[in-house]
Amino acid sequence: MSGASTNILHIVCSPRGDESQSTRFSSKIVERLLADSALAGNARADVVVRDLATSPLPHVDSDYAHALAGRPGAHDTGSLARSDLLIAELERADAIVIGTPMHNYTVPSSLKAWIDHVLRIGRTFVPTPEGKRGLLHDRPVYVAVASGGMYLGEHAGQPDFLTPYLEAALGTLGLSLLHFFPLQGMVRGEEAVAAVWREASALLDAHLPLAPLAPYALAA
Repeated sequence: MSGASTNILHIVCSPRGDESQSTRFSSKIVERLLADSALAGNARADVVVRDLATSPLPHVDSDYAHALAGRPGAHDTGSLARSDLLIAELERADAIVIGTPMHNYTVPSSLKAWIDHVLRIGRTFVPTPEGKRGLLHDRPVYVAVASGGMYLGEHAGQPDFLTPYLEAALGTLGLSLLHFFPLQGMVRGEEAVAAVWREASALLDAHLPLAPLAPYALAA
């Protein structure tokens, strides 16, 4: 819709800064979303970067635990207030982009801490007789995953607990439109890394194809 705004939440998890493959590719995804937003005629695109590496989240504290357990006297302080802030960022986002390394077959502890803050009973999901039901409306989530080893395909040599965990955790929030971009084997040399980037970029083109540019109008 012309004049609308687009809000993107970019979650960065790698401590490697600009050298991080997951951060670089997730930034490429954000750039593609911004380009699509501009072509759609949106008046503004806002990107909130939540860098969990340079500004790691503390673990949830006793106020948070007591509030979730329904204990009287628990207040909206400490990590409970922080949880509200992080959930508000998530709720405002039209798209979520996550750049994360795979640590010991799963998510890094920094991303797990973020999930612990936003996956909150009574706030982002509720229990039902059929299981937990997410309270967030669905929207696309793009996840760039960098790993030194291979966990997909015929050369896979290690397990993958990251993908099913994020599917379960984000699905509990109500987010099921997940798109994963594997950047595996990042220690195999420059040629192998370049090939992986080409494959991931082709996958990005399939999920978020660039709209063709309108032809220039010829002067009369």
